[in-house]
Amino acid sequence: MTTRRSFIGGIGAAGAASLVSGNAALAQDSEGGLTPAPPATDLTPQQALDLLREGNAAFLRGEQTRVLTSAQRRLDLARGQSPFAAYVTCSDSRVPPELLFGRGLGELFIIRNAGNTVDTVALGSIEYAVAQLQTPLVVVMGHESCGAVDAATKVVTENATFPGSIGPMVEPIIPAVLQARGEPGDLLDNAVRANVRRVVNQLRNNTDPLLLEPQRSGDLWVVGAYYHLDSGEVDFFDLPDDAH
Repeated sequence: MTTRRSFIGGIGAAGAASLVSGNAALAQDSEGGLTPAPPATDLTPQQALDLLREGNAAFLRGEQTRVLTSAQRRLDLARGQSPFAAYVTCSDSRVPPELLFGRGLGELFIIRNAGNTVDTVALGSIEYAVAQLQTPLVVVMGHESCGAVDAATKVVTENATFPGSIGPMVEPIIPAVLQARGEPGDLLDNAVRANVRRVVNQLRNNTDPLLLEPQRSGDLWVVGAYYHLDSGEVDFFDLPDDAH
């Protein structure tokens, strides 16, 4: 049976040659484009995180990676999916995870909403990725100049109100703004990061055994991230103690 620890054997000689000290590096095809990531069951959480880091580094270098959307890839995925990361992020059009990490079809299980909060629908989606698809990594990513977090800061600092469902939508972010209000630096930036930390803490400590048990066994990590719109860099933070 294939396990996450058999990652090297699962990617073949070319991919194995790209591994250093047990960390997953990006395998490339003969044209320099990324090849599909191994199935989630072949990856440890650390290796999944390394794939994202290396993909973002390639994005920062401006490398034109081959988009993994070939006809054969679509046929392969029609039989089933095995994404290596579940990604909770904002709906903002400037923050597309596949592009930021050079990944393609079937590799990221993405949950998006304004402000990257986790309600019942989002939580159920994350639990499905972990319990059914055996995804080893959950990332919660906020970003610079987030409009939803900015709206929540205005509720706190200006007693602002918003029409329709926008007000209720940003309500879960308000505790993060209150937490960040006394911190030095830019309130919006601090609130974005505080909002990520609150969601990460929720998924680590205040959720169903579907997520808690694989975290206790080390088969699942939940990490936070922050995307810089101007530079394109993704900063991973609030990592588990054994991450590097």
